[in-house]
Amino acid sequence: MDATPYTALAAALRERLAVIADREFYARDPAGHLEKLKSVSEQITTLAAALPKPVPGDLAHYIQRASYEKALAWLEAHG
Repeated sequence: MDATPYTALAAALRERLAVIADREFYARDPAGHLEKLKSVSEQITTLAAALPKPVPGDLAHYIQRASYEKALAWLEAHG
């Protein structure tokens, strides 16, 4: 498994979780918080589409269902 695309996807998933957890950012700038969340979510979609085919079944399922915490756990376990 080529680690680079998977590493980039894992980093984006971690960033998305960090944005969601940043309640201070949300309280200070709800619109900016939403834009950051949209941006990182689009990045996840782009990175997932660029993964080498075939994408492992469990990982593909987690990404398709937007189960990003499970996708990150899968990547960490298989990295």
